[in-house]
Amino acid sequence: MAQALTTTIFAVHILGGAVAMVAGLTAVCARKGGRLHRTAGDVFVVSMVIMAIFAAVLGVIRPGQIINVFIAGLTLYLVVTAWLTARRRNAVPSAPEAISLMVSLALCAPFALVIFQIVTGVRVFKTALKIEGPILIALSLFAAIIAAAAIGDLRVVLGRRLSGTPRIARHLWRMCFGLALSLGSGFTNGFARLLPGPYHVPPAFLAPQLLMLVVLLYWLVRVRFPGWAGKGAASPSRLAALP
Repeated sequence: MAQALTTTIFAVHILGGAVAMVAGLTAVCARKGGRLHRTAGDVFVVSMVIMAIFAAVLGVIRPGQIINVFIAGLTLYLVVTAWLTARRRNAVPSAPEAISLMVSLALCAPFALVIFQIVTGVRVFKTALKIEGPILIALSLFAAIIAAAAIGDLRVVLGRRLSGTPRIARHLWRMCFGLALSLGSGFTNGFARLLPGPYHVPPAFLAPQLLMLVVLLYWLVRVRFPGWAGKGAASPSRLAALP
C-alpha cells in the first residue's frame, strides 16, 4: 500500500509539472495581458502549486530528500507571490505582503544553513545528495533567489506601492523563475531518467531552463527600458493590463 501511495504521489507530481511546463510556455509566448496569457498563467500557477505540494510530500516520505522540501517551498512561494502581484494592481502593502515577507525569511533560513554546512563542513541536514558540483551551484542559485525575493518583500512592506514597472517586474521574474525551476526539474530530473544506461544529464537537457533565464532577462530589460525595442515594444502601461 505504501508503494502504491508513493507511486500515485509521483504520478500527480509529474502530471502537475508537465501541465505547468505547457501552460507556462504558453503564457510566455502569448500576448501579454490578453485572455490566453491570463488563462495560461492561472493554469500554470495551479499546476505548479500541485507539483510543489506533492514534491514536498515526496521529500518528507523518501529518506535523504529533505532538501527537496525547501526547494518545493521556494517554488510554491515564487509562483503564488507572482500571481498575487498580478492580481493586486496598485495595492497598498497589507497582510498578503507581510505574509510573503515572513515566508521568504523562513525560506532563507534552511538555505543559509545549507551554505553554512558547505562552508564549515558541519553536517546540518542528512541528505542522500552530495552537495557538490551542479548540486552546489543549484543550491547557491536558490539561496540568491530567495534572498533577492526577501529584499523585495521587505521593500514592499516598508511602503513601496505595487504599481507600474516595479509591479510588472516583480510578477515577471518570479513567474519566469518558477517556470525555469519546472523546466529544470522536468529535463534534468525527469526526462534524463528515461535515457538508456545509468542516470545522467546530457548538457543539451540544461538548455530549456537556461533559455528561460535568457527570456527572463529579455523581458526585464524590455519592461525597464520600453523604448529600446522601438515601436510596438511592451510598455509598463500595456503590461499593466496583465490581470
